[in-house]
Amino acid sequence: MIPADYRKLSDEELVFRYAHKYEHAALIYLFERYGHIVAGVCNNYTGSINEAKEATQKIFLQIAEDLVTYKIEKFKPWLFQKCRNYCLLNYKGSLPVDNNGALSEDFEEDWQYKIEEAHMAEILQPMVGSLDAAQRTCIELFYLQNLTYNAIAERTGYDVSTVKNSIVSGIRNLKKQLMASGKVKL
Repeated sequence: MIPADYRKLSDEELVFRYAHKYEHAALIYLFERYGHIVAGVCNNYTGSINEAKEATQKIFLQIAEDLVTYKIEKFKPWLFQKCRNYCLLNYKGSLPVDNNGALSEDFEEDWQYKIEEAHMAEILQPMVGSLDAAQRTCIELFYLQNLTYNAIAERTGYDVSTVKNSIVSGIRNLKKQLMASGKVKL
């Protein structure tokens, strides 16, 4: 079990705790925080969920060694570069390349989008938790599980108009929180 205070720590604080204090829970929490994102990126390279899961495990095993060996100042960009390098080295034949052998622009844009998406998810996660129960539930089911309004209504017992209103109100509340936080310009 991971201590609750780990959720409040920055990536760099978790890296420090693992690298200098040998707190293995810090590495486990970094995996919880980013493992699914790394797997998604690896899936783009491999085209196989099973290969992507295996690649993610291998990447995090290497990260465990590297965090003790090297000084990592900005974990997230370093992690994504590590992931990209691993995939380029191991799955080059399956990558979308242009006639010159360079990665296609669409692929590079998708990569950048995934990084930005991960950053936004990290910012939004605590904000979603502050919404009222109906808003939080409907937003999570709609955006994270990709359920339809009708499917959400069936699962929650809310009527469809309540589901729609909860999503709209929740988005409005998230937008207000984002603007107030100053972390994102809308």
